[in-house]
Amino acid sequence: WRQVRSEAQGGAAPIPAVTKPRAVVELFTSQGCSACPPADKLLAEIADRPDVIALTLAVDYWDYLGWKDTLAKHGHTSRQKAYAKLRGDSKMFTPQAVVNGTAMAVGNDRSALEQTLATSRAPDVPVTLSVRDGKLHVAVGPGSGAGEVWLCPVASQAKVDIGRGENEGTEITYHTVVRGWVKLGDWTGAPASFEAPLRRPNDVDIDALAAALKSGHIGGA
Repeated sequence: WRQVRSEAQGGAAPIPAVTKPRAVVELFTSQGCSACPPADKLLAEIADRPDVIALTLAVDYWDYLGWKDTLAKHGHTSRQKAYAKLRGDSKMFTPQAVVNGTAMAVGNDRSALEQTLATSRAPDVPVTLSVRDGKLHVAVGPGSGAGEVWLCPVASQAKVDIGRGENEGTEITYHTVVRGWVKLGDWTGAPASFEAPLRRPNDVDIDALAAALKSGHIGGA
């Protein structure tokens, strides 16, 4: 990401954004997984780093254990499965952290995740976000390869009181929770522009807006 700015009220007020992130970390987690709370806490720490985009993706395949995950999307389960297929290792579990769409680590293993972050780099593709006329405008610069551009509305925090299952009686605060996926279009490696309407045009930071450019073609949720 290069810049986020708002022109909704005539100005161009800058909004803090990540510049040249070295990693996008997707944590696949579940409220029904007893091993996940430490990973959720670790992701909150990673999310504070200026060079990392950290996202929480709640999955639904542990719902049968007695507690239906209130943040889960079946598309997140499909996304995790697609990553496992691309890697060729068929490993799919919680908590699992996927870094830059290619490498994975156990989400509650700090040393393993730190090592994965140290050896993985995100593609250096300039992405600029701006808001004008009630729409989010995304400009993607040139780069090698091709991919898809997705818009992800993200809740900065979500507190959940878990009433049943392995984490019964626990209140967990989740951070940077992906609440949806909107495909803006395909990117061929050449400069391209995309746009999407905003729910509240004068409020850029609804909770947070994340536009993540992913290499490869993995469906959204």
